[in-house]
Amino acid sequence: MKLRSYLSGLLALVLIVVVGLTGCSTAPGGITGNYTEDTLHVVENLLGAIDLPTDSTNTDTVQTEIRSQINEYIARYRRETKSGTLRSFTTMQTALNALAGYYTSYGTRPIPDKLKSRLKVELNQAKLAVERGN
Repeated sequence: MKLRSYLSGLLALVLIVVVGLTGCSTAPGGITGNYTEDTLHVVENLLGAIDLPTDSTNTDTVQTEIRSQINEYIARYRRETKSGTLRSFTTMQTALNALAGYYTSYGTRPIPDKLKSRLKVELNQAKLAVERGN
């Protein structure tokens, strides 16, 4: 009886450690904590999502992943003094807010060409700025 209690306690402890360690790994959206890499990764994903064909079958999945990544990116870097004041971050924040706002208001409707071109310009500006270290 005492052995069974000991084993169940040990199993519970092992499960807690495993869940804790896997929860502390890289976030599902791919945000690692390296501002340059994360910004370039988010830019590439957003450009891919913007260019997604209107008849794509996985629009809902892509939109959910993009929303999650936007939230993680903004939450991670908004309050950091190093990245929060960079030109690349403010440009990224503008683009991310525009896309998130569109997704919130219009759901899975196709992104208008005017918004697409604006987002592409802003994302490419942010990409160039982060590559320069701004």
